[in-house]
Amino acid sequence: MGKKLILETTAPFQGLAELVAYDEGLFEKEGLTVEWADREKDVDKTAQLHITSHKGVNPFSSHGKLLEQGKADLYNACEWGNYSRVGHTGVGSRQVGRRSIVTFAALVVRGDSPVQTPQQLANRQIGVPFFFGTHYLTLQMLEGFIPRDQIKLGRVPNGSRYRFNLLMNGDVEATTLTEPYVSLAEKKGCRLLISAFHHGTEVASDRVDAETYGAFNRAVREAVRRINANKRAYLHYFIDYHKADPEIAKLTVDDLREGRIYVVDPAPIPADELQRTFDWMKSWGFLEDVSDAKQLIDMNVQQHGHEKIDRAAVA
Repeated sequence: MGKKLILETTAPFQGLAELVAYDEGLFEKEGLTVEWADREKDVDKTAQLHITSHKGVNPFSSHGKLLEQGKADLYNACEWGNYSRVGHTGVGSRQVGRRSIVTFAALVVRGDSPVQTPQQLANRQIGVPFFFGTHYLTLQMLEGFIPRDQIKLGRVPNGSRYRFNLLMNGDVEATTLTEPYVSLAEKKGCRLLISAFHHGTEVASDRVDAETYGAFNRAVREAVRRINANKRAYLHYFIDYHKADPEIAKLTVDDLREGRIYVVDPAPIPADELQRTFDWMKSWGFLEDVSDAKQLIDMNVQQHGHEKIDRAAVA
């Protein structure tokens, strides 16, 4: 009898390989039955620009919410947000490795903005979704240009669709977007001030053992191989997922850049990078109640889950 895994829903910019593995039957080939739980149900999508700090904001507003309620086994999100979530977990969730997609995001202003460089965003409010990848990435991209105390944030919803609309309506002067909304913003005459890739991780409940995680990642690895063999064939995911938005529905795969879609084999979080990320987050006040980076990882599932992938590949 196969193992059932309940995953929190994921968008292509953060879970393309998992979506491909699901659609192409790769999980079933590994003896896994995958079901999806809607993490976006009842999530507040209004802007709250008066909230200017992550302090007091619920890190489980979307990602991790269902796992904390016992309604999901596994989710993936940006690595920084997951450090925060497992640092606040009430059910002992832990990170178990890096996800396959390395996400592209860009800090964007409208074409009529007087801001021409990242440095000119000093003391100008930027809309970010606290505890999501584009929040932390905004800090990392800007702190080389602007003193930390001059990076001014305001809370806006997770989901680039909502932030794009706030930007175009003039409610925020700048925000950070993921694909396909970076490409849409460019078509609408917006300017990309600065962009970067960032990692994400998988977070599991104690119901996910090393054998199950190994099977999950073998399926994802095969999806990664298929995507990299013909990336253009999978660009439609970024349009199809958001087709309820009429602006995205007008896009074609020719509007998207293959170079912004970057998938790699899932892997353990390297120890030196784990520590550097931990130290950086501590410096911003994100992990005040955590004293050791290793508290945030299930080392057994991470190590043995990936060993099972490698052994299967050799066999």
